[in-house]
Amino acid sequence: MTDTCQLCGRPLGVRREKQHLVPRARGGRVTVDLHPICHRKIHTTLDDRELDGPLATVDGLRYHPEVSRFVAWIADKHPDFYKPTATARRRRA
Repeated sequence: MTDTCQLCGRPLGVRREKQHLVPRARGGRVTVDLHPICHRKIHTTLDDRELDGPLATVDGLRYHPEVSRFVAWIADKHPDFYKPTATARRRRA
């Protein structure tokens, strides 16, 4: 368990969530610790098919243009900051 969010690099707050880098439905086992808002951003931006490929790493996720903009926006927020995100995209298996 780490003390920083693996996506945005900010210290983790009271709540933290696990993200499978490769979706469990596709055999993923490796997880990273994230803020809930960072975890939601991944799932509102990318579906399981997109997460099973070049984006299946933290650096790959950060490279995605929409996730990159999000990381820049969230950089100065408090560790427990949370704002509802858009509805998650429909999953394509």
